[in-house]
Amino acid sequence: MNESVAITITESSQTGEARRAAIALATRLGFEETQRGKVGIVVTEIANNLVQHAEGGVLLLRVLKQDLAVGIEVLSLDKGSGMVNVDECLQDGFSTAGTSGNGMGAIRRLSNLFEIYSIPNQGTALLAHLWSNSATKSAEKTLEIGVICLPKRGEDVSGDTWACEVVNRRSLLLVVDGLGHGPVAASAAILAVRIFTDDLYRSPGAYVEAAHAALRSTRGAVLAIAEIDFEQQSVRFAGIGNIAATIFSFTEHRNLLSHNGTVGHEIGKIQEFSYPWFENGLLIMHSDGLSAKWRLSSYPGLSQKHPSLIAGVLYRDFNRERDDVTVLVAKGLGE
Repeated sequence: MNESVAITITESSQTGEARRAAIALATRLGFEETQRGKVGIVVTEIANNLVQHAEGGVLLLRVLKQDLAVGIEVLSLDKGSGMVNVDECLQDGFSTAGTSGNGMGAIRRLSNLFEIYSIPNQGTALLAHLWSNSATKSAEKTLEIGVICLPKRGEDVSGDTWACEVVNRRSLLLVVDGLGHGPVAASAAILAVRIFTDDLYRSPGAYVEAAHAALRSTRGAVLAIAEIDFEQQSVRFAGIGNIAATIFSFTEHRNLLSHNGTVGHEIGKIQEFSYPWFENGLLIMHSDGLSAKWRLSSYPGLSQKHPSLIAGVLYRDFNRERDDVTVLVAKGLGE
């Protein structure tokens, strides 16, 4: 399940819909009964908060995988009044709506990972991870990933997709946007991912060349691939079309260069570019379902948050709604 599942939460009946969807997902992933119960409580409390405090609330579910472990990411986004003091809001007994005020504390206690980003009068993004206890996650990671991948409103499947693989201290990140919408666009994007996973030792430029040959029988796609080499502290990048990509460090940001064209149909030039990578760097890649008008500097402290919160806030404020959308955020964890 590369796509996210989005559930609009504007009134109380949708809380039950969100809970049922989350428990069904946990069951499919093999969560034990106790863990499924935790998922149900967390999603119910988050959805209730959206009903009571938010405007334009949406709850997103995504499958997490690391080594043999599986988990569920719950991401809540709203454009409500926000929180002036996040720490105070997390205290049991604190409430602005006349409730018992224990919901936020329960979410934090039951989640394996819990983070909030909130700006007064702009809204709140809340992130919770819940892992199955059937396997132990590896602690050895150099990159944290956050992704939102959603179809155009009214479509069942997205013509966008993405992939991430780690091979020999190299992380390979791919974002693909099949031309158009729906199943035909999705088939082109899925084939591009299959070519990607068939040979993870190709350079970005060689991958684009292979994808161009393979997608000739499809509608075609635009795509971008980044290879982060942690030993060389470098990024090799190749892109065709309008997949945007930017690298951020504490002191600068660089927009990564793609060439015009459509993979599978017409490409003027395939070219690899090399950029420096930073120990705690940030890479943001997205399809044109997200407006390019966002500026990370408009969100104080957001770059220090989990990548899923970064992706979520950008999606909340800049998605075009009339197109499939993918936002992929990769954050270096240092040594």
